[in-house]
Amino acid sequence: MLFTSILIGACGYIVNEDNADLLLSGYDTMSKDEKSNFDLNSYLVFFKKFMLNISFYSALVYFISTIFFNDDVSAIAYVISLFISWPYFVIVSNKRFKKYF
Repeated sequence: MLFTSILIGACGYIVNEDNADLLLSGYDTMSKDEKSNFDLNSYLVFFKKFMLNISFYSALVYFISTIFFNDDVSAIAYVISLFISWPYFVIVSNKRFKKYF
């Protein structure tokens, strides 16, 4: 759990303007014209903040749940806390960062 949270948080720092062509799904398939119309800097700020938040809060859910429940229930709570946040990410990023052709 700790390794996964660190890895998710590190993704927020690893992805930047220089390697977005390789690491961001969807951005790597855009044409040069589409990339020039996409606000990559704002998206990366949103992406970094989301990744740091999900790594911190999912770890917090796990550690708090270990106080009240056994390890199996805590692991399930951790996985649920990870999965719940991704639909939010997809919806908000599609709403805020539209591709303009």
